[in-house]
Amino acid sequence: MQNAAEATEQIETILRTESLTPLFQPIVDTRRRKIYGYEALIRGPSASSLYAPFNLFRAATLSGHLVEIDHLARRLAIRRFTRLGLEGQLFLNVMPQTLLQEDFQGGVTLAALREEGLDPRRVVIEVTEHCPIDDYDLIRNALQHYREMGFLVALDDLGDGSAGLRHWAELSPDFVKISRHFCEQIERDPTKRKFVGFLLEVSRSLGCEVIVEGVERVEEYRCLWSLNSHILQGYYFAHPMENPPRSIEHLLLPESAPRPSSDPARTAMAIYRPQEPIAADASLSELSQRLSQLNGLRSIAVTQDDNTPIGIVHRDDLLAIFSNPYAHSLYGRRKVEAFVRKDALIVSEETPLETLSRQLTDCSSCSRQDFLVVDAAGHYRGMASIVDLLREMTAMQVKNARQANPLSGLPGNLLINETLAKSLAQERPFVAVYCDLDNFKPYNDHYGHARGDEVIVALADILRREIEGPEDFIGHVGGDDFMLALFDLDRWRGMCERTLTTFEQLAPTFYDEADRQAGGISGVDRQGNHSFFPLVSITMAALPISPGCHRSPHELSSILSEIKHKAKLQPGNTLFVDRRSYTVPGTDLQSVPNAGPHNYSGGSKGHAEDVSGVKESGAACLLPERGR
Repeated sequence: MQNAAEATEQIETILRTESLTPLFQPIVDTRRRKIYGYEALIRGPSASSLYAPFNLFRAATLSGHLVEIDHLARRLAIRRFTRLGLEGQLFLNVMPQTLLQEDFQGGVTLAALREEGLDPRRVVIEVTEHCPIDDYDLIRNALQHYREMGFLVALDDLGDGSAGLRHWAELSPDFVKISRHFCEQIERDPTKRKFVGFLLEVSRSLGCEVIVEGVERVEEYRCLWSLNSHILQGYYFAHPMENPPRSIEHLLLPESAPRPSSDPARTAMAIYRPQEPIAADASLSELSQRLSQLNGLRSIAVTQDDNTPIGIVHRDDLLAIFSNPYAHSLYGRRKVEAFVRKDALIVSEETPLETLSRQLTDCSSCSRQDFLVVDAAGHYRGMASIVDLLREMTAMQVKNARQANPLSGLPGNLLINETLAKSLAQERPFVAVYCDLDNFKPYNDHYGHARGDEVIVALADILRREIEGPEDFIGHVGGDDFMLALFDLDRWRGMCERTLTTFEQLAPTFYDEADRQAGGISGVDRQGNHSFFPLVSITMAALPISPGCHRSPHELSSILSEIKHKAKLQPGNTLFVDRRSYTVPGTDLQSVPNAGPHNYSGGSKGHAEDVSGVKESGAACLLPERGR
């Protein structure tokens, strides 16, 4: 083991000769098909045991020169980064203990940046999660010092240490880098997929970017793409090198590659288990041996040479065959293909669990309780069972029930925010619609809360009937306010119009005969003035969302609220569409006339649509991307 004297001599030589070499590994934004930035990784003298970073920093700690080595590493990385002319962010590793050393000097990094002409806003300070943090207040103060100078902060290696989630909560980083452990073989491990999916959900709600490290294989990249995890790092794209690549587009999925249409946590991807198949041309003896080695296995998938499944062989069927004492002599050399059950259900990993449940219910001819899961190309992924599906569906139903609005039973605010956040992150075009009742408060004051609740429940039921798209979402914000996310871009307008028509026809039935004949009720407005209030009606404020508009659900709700207030200036049942967002290519959203109010034929009040927008604007994207 190296002693302190040897370590001191070696480290002092390195400090004197500046014999450290910065390497750079690209961090890739696969969604925008470009390099997002580079992580600087320091190596010691190539002919020395200190070439390895672990040995280098252990020797620096042993010699008492950790801070000096850390500062030298940062300064050399900044110099090399700028002189190579690399684009994007520079990620610099910093160990927490170097921030707390007595001889820590806060302005060293900033001075190096000024010397090289690099903007601090392009630098991300990475705090490794490997190192224990004993005093969060001190670390927070040190990081705040960096933030005040313009730096961003990343938490590195989340999941490798013992206090990762606490680090996240205490330090509020701009980026979280997930440990490579959770990327390795992720396409074969549902638990890892769920974990990464959970971290992505948390990060979106906190306004934080997730970077997945350790992407070494194209299969891992494809799986992360399906999870909508787009900022990636790993050997698949490039190893750390002195002169790193400037472009990685040739390694990316084609722009035409299908984006996942559903949340992976709600698809067959969430329930299948990787299980080695058997080849169709294998012998029955080989299959018998395989099943005897795996006592808990009920059945096994049978695949062709190209890994395409053709069916299932069940253990019970095999036991029935080999119950005959001469079976091994008669059948042992026969091919598995002759005994396969080809009535097994085969589903894509992107099949929504609800759809899968219906398929299994309708499939009276399906073989037993196991089914096969394949990828988009039809290649075998794994097996799942009805029990797996029921367990996952039950968990989803319990979650939805806990978060549902108690009056309507529709998803409440948590699920609304989750749905909007995922839709924005997936860059899917959709139409967000804020829907509420007009003249509802006077009605509620006049007739009482019980009858007011009946009106709200009636509106919820109408929305359930008329909003028919398989992926369309209806949420109940509270009171008489509802939020819709409509993905059926060919039919969304028709669904909204039918909702208005149906409610308009139903509205008179909420009133007593005299009020119905009068066309409304008399009451007191919010300013205390006596006034006449017409029958309750609906205002629907619609905001088409274009791909690439990455902002939070809270900002989206704020904009919809602004549009709603404008829409309420129109009397009666109203669909108000904001024209600023008519930029969704390839959909009917382009065909909306750029004109003033238009009245649909209908009841006495009609359905008014105002496409003039809250403000005159020709912006291509209402929700600009968050700057980094």
